[in-house]
Amino acid sequence: MKNIEDIDKLIKETLTAEEAKFYDSLEEQNMLGMIFGLFKGKNAWLLIMMNLVTVVFFGLFVYCCIQFFKVETTPELVKWGIGGLVFLLGVSMLKIFAWMQMDKNAILREMKRLEFQVSLLSGKMNETGN
Repeated sequence: MKNIEDIDKLIKETLTAEEAKFYDSLEEQNMLGMIFGLFKGKNAWLLIMMNLVTVVFFGLFVYCCIQFFKVETTPELVKWGIGGLVFLLGVSMLKIFAWMQMDKNAILREMKRLEFQVSLLSGKMNETGN
């Protein structure tokens, strides 16, 4: 067994059709699958709200930038500049949270794969009587 593909192939050969279907659902996802996976499950409403807030914050950031270039006095430049930085920081923090959720989902998927493999191994050991 030289690499992961060989191990996966060996595992799939020993599974029933139902077990193989479940195992395939735990495969590694591409980036779009991970993004859309955020909107499934118990916290989907939270991620939807956070994305709406992110869009609002980005719009306010753009507005602050436009106002920053329109004003001429230093106190107003500082006011609009700090406002822009605050909204940009808000967008960044919300995006970091979303990336952390995607990472969490990937780790949970790998843990499920490991649990599945351990349960298969224990079942085979019980069948052989070891």
